[in-house]
Amino acid sequence: MRNRGQDGAGLATIKINPTPGTRYISRKRSNANNYLDDLFNMVWGRLAMFTPEQLADPAWLKDNAPYAGEVLMGHLRYGTHGDNSIEQVHPFHRQSNWINRNLLLAGNFNMTNVDELFEELVELGQYPKEKSDTVTVLEKIGHFLDDEVQRLHTWFKPDGHSNQDINQLIFENLDIQRLLRRATKKFDGGYVLGGLIGHGDAFLMRDPSGIRPAFWYQDDEVVVAASERPAIQTVFNVPFENIRELKPGHVLIMKYDGRISEESYAEPRERRSCSFERIYFSRGNDREIYLERKKLGEQLARPVLDAINWDLESTVFSYIPNTAEAAYYGLVEGLEKELNAWKQEEILKTGPNITPDQLNAILSRRPRVEKLIHKDEKQRTFIADTKRRNNMVSYVYDVTYGLVNNNKDTLVLLDDSIVRGTTLRDSIVSIAARLKPKRIIVLSSAPQIRFPDCYGIDMSKMKDFIAFQALVDLLEEHGKTDLLDAAYLRCKASEGLPVEMIQNEVAPLYHEFNYTEISERIAKLIKPKGIKADVQIIYQSLSGLHEACPTNTGDWYFSGRFPTPGGNRVVNRAFMNYMEKSDARAY
Repeated sequence: MRNRGQDGAGLATIKINPTPGTRYISRKRSNANNYLDDLFNMVWGRLAMFTPEQLADPAWLKDNAPYAGEVLMGHLRYGTHGDNSIEQVHPFHRQSNWINRNLLLAGNFNMTNVDELFEELVELGQYPKEKSDTVTVLEKIGHFLDDEVQRLHTWFKPDGHSNQDINQLIFENLDIQRLLRRATKKFDGGYVLGGLIGHGDAFLMRDPSGIRPAFWYQDDEVVVAASERPAIQTVFNVPFENIRELKPGHVLIMKYDGRISEESYAEPRERRSCSFERIYFSRGNDREIYLERKKLGEQLARPVLDAINWDLESTVFSYIPNTAEAAYYGLVEGLEKELNAWKQEEILKTGPNITPDQLNAILSRRPRVEKLIHKDEKQRTFIADTKRRNNMVSYVYDVTYGLVNNNKDTLVLLDDSIVRGTTLRDSIVSIAARLKPKRIIVLSSAPQIRFPDCYGIDMSKMKDFIAFQALVDLLEEHGKTDLLDAAYLRCKASEGLPVEMIQNEVAPLYHEFNYTEISERIAKLIKPKGIKADVQIIYQSLSGLHEACPTNTGDWYFSGRFPTPGGNRVVNRAFMNYMEKSDARAY
């Protein structure tokens, strides 16, 4: 199911109990512009030669048609870095002439310690074709799959079984939990990984901190897992309460013979599920996510009313599409709640002699809510490279004219998050200024993004964050740039420490200024030259985030509190790259 602009898609199928010499694994991938159409055209093109009678015969299809298997995997790639070659599109296949050593892998993941994992593979005697978390993870799991298969073969061989019989015994006794426990001991990152093994076993595993989301459903006919709940609800038409969340540090194991289990494979850690998934990346039609986004917007109602001195007559409220829409509904509901409390107070204060005109004047007060900003949904700027993003944002948005009173009204715009500030500075604020408001207030349903993310979202370079730019600007203004040098030396000194001893050396820099000071400086930085309107930014608070998303407490990009030891190493490396004027990624 397409969420927003992906780079490519792939699928794979496995036939269970195939006859030797027949193709039992089928895989197709596409990175075309119309990747889903292209992918399914390739698949259905192979089936177009069959008659309706043949297509209606599952047994015949399994023996004769590609992609007609019992075990299926699909993946949409939402690449946040790297190129867009077909080699980057999942699923990945580690091939073998031994059926139970074939491994297909797909997932949503980033590892903070690719170098360490790569060196382990080299020490095992392997020659990986590249140093990337994708290849490293595939080969790491593949190595231990080989090892487990060989262990079982060695175990059963002395009993006099034939090699063909031993294969069947391996199918039945392959311990996926043990395999993954051994393979993932050194994994440091956020991940949900799905795997298929050639003979038909399948698994879905989630990192011990629960950083990435995963859900599953089972009935008498099927077991299915996905990274987002609405995909299962829509495709299988099942209610919300029938879908289970895969527990952190657990693996859903689907054996080829129909045995299903959810088992722990790693020591549990504090649950730190990614809150940015809820704010921005995940599908908004998940009930919990929708309500959380509304709550994030509602909590901004009182701060913005105070900012405009409750002058609703001269204020227009709107939002920056498209992921901020649910938060906007929450903001409007929050404004109405605050207004209802005010109305009640005013009526009681006026007393029993209130006139119809007075009552009408009180009751008629309401926020002016309009859709003023329009976005071309075909364009995708968040994960475009910097040069293309700056070119794209200049024409992605447009506005509705005639609803804002020139040089009189305040325009309030709600956005889901502000990462780089590029879109605000180069597009949104400039275009909104064409409406000639006296003042522009931008609300962010997310707190200030201050630190890099290293678990799956492309926020890896300190210089890109508008909050960090504001911090540096303030340090320079107050003659405190020596603190940057001191932090750099602390980062350099910690490079040789064991990863679990490394601290976030960047976080103390933010303690020099309060939240409002940094917000005010961000507003100054994102105001384009030549704009007459005053510009203000109001961010969600960290406590407000936790109140709205109580089960997704992963907030490291806002707070600097990373869920795995490798996160502190990444933020320090990102800061050193900034100080050394290096454009390299920190992981």
